[in-house]
Amino acid sequence: MTVTFGPDHIVFTAYEFPWASVHPHGLLPAAHVRDVSTVLQPEIRTMAGETLFLSVDDRPALVEFCRRHGIGEVARLDVWGNLFEPFLDTEFTDSQKAATDARLHAVGLSQASIDSIRTRLTPLMHAYNFDSMLWDWTDLGLYDLLCAMNGKLVPASLPATLGDLGEVYRWAMEIADYGRAKAS
Repeated sequence: MTVTFGPDHIVFTAYEFPWASVHPHGLLPAAHVRDVSTVLQPEIRTMAGETLFLSVDDRPALVEFCRRHGIGEVARLDVWGNLFEPFLDTEFTDSQKAATDARLHAVGLSQASIDSIRTRLTPLMHAYNFDSMLWDWTDLGLYDLLCAMNGKLVPASLPATLGDLGEVYRWAMEIADYGRAKAS
């Protein structure tokens, strides 16, 4: 995925997720950017609630673009990172698990929702991290979910078991936006 920063827009070229508003090539006006996060992998959050990912190499240009347009950088709860802790190659204590669930409750997810989301995605994320031998032990998040849905590191037939992937994409974006409650 490649981006180019124009005077008042960002051009996405070869965006890898086919359900995205900018796939495969798209233009995002500055006015449509709600906020950004550049802590790990840079991401843009649109006014429509969609998260778009950029490469780490794009961070300096994104920061400058946001400065020019008064777009804020926010720290929000990584909802998907918290939801996917059980799929990391790491052991968590009961108190760590409870703390994770408490963070998710604090942004409005019920325990039933948390359990349902994890159950629905267990086959996909287990295949993505364990069966593929990726063995990530530090962080899985929305980007990893989208990669798995795109067939990366998983059997080709597995993503289709989730249903219409365009609907799953929109559902994933809605869940990611729960973290907005923690924006600072």
